[in-house]
Amino acid sequence: MSQVKPYDRERAIEYARRWAFSRNPLFADFTGRGGNCTNFISQCLLAGTCQMNFTPDFGWYYISESDRAAAWTGVEFFYNFIISNADPENPVGEGLGPFGREVPRSEVEPGDVIQLGRRDGDFYHTLLVVRRTLFGIRVAAQSDDAFNRSLSTYSFSRIRYIHIDGYRSDERYVSSCFDELIAGESLGIGE
Repeated sequence: MSQVKPYDRERAIEYARRWAFSRNPLFADFTGRGGNCTNFISQCLLAGTCQMNFTPDFGWYYISESDRAAAWTGVEFFYNFIISNADPENPVGEGLGPFGREVPRSEVEPGDVIQLGRRDGDFYHTLLVVRRTLFGIRVAAQSDDAFNRSLSTYSFSRIRYIHIDGYRSDERYVSSCFDELIAGESLGIGE
C-alpha cells in the first residue's frame, strides 16, 4: 500500500547545486550520447522523493546504465511518466514515484521541471527550476551544464512547465537515501 507524500523541493535543488557541474558516479553520463539532461533531472527528483517506480517498460528507475527505465533518461518518456503517474487509479506500478501536471508559467515553482521543444513539436531538453525572481525563472541543467541560469538565455520554440505535486512511496527506501545519494555513495534503494 503506497502513501502520498510531499515532494522535497529544497532537496532536489540542493542536489542540483551539488551536481550541476560534475557527474554523480552512481549514474552513467549520457552527454554526447543523446544528452544527460533528463538523467540529471531524474536524479534531482529522486533526491526530492527517494522513491523510484520499478515497473518494467513504464516505470521510472535507474539501477545501472543497462538497467533503467526509458522515463529516467528520455525527455518524452519522462513527461509521459510524470503526467500519467498523477492518476491515482493508475494501475502501472501502483503509481509509485513522483507525479505532476502541466501548468502555466505563472504556477511553476522552484523544484518543478521545464521542457523545451522545437517548432515541430519535438521536446528535447529538460531543466529544473531553482529560483523564481521578479526578472524571470532560473534553472539547472546538464549536457549544457548550468545552475541558476536564466531561462531567457535558452533558444526554443515551445515550452512546457511541469509542476511536481508529490510522490507515492512504498517505504522501500532507507532513511538516509538523500545523504547517500548527494554524497555519491548509494542510490538508497537498499542495494
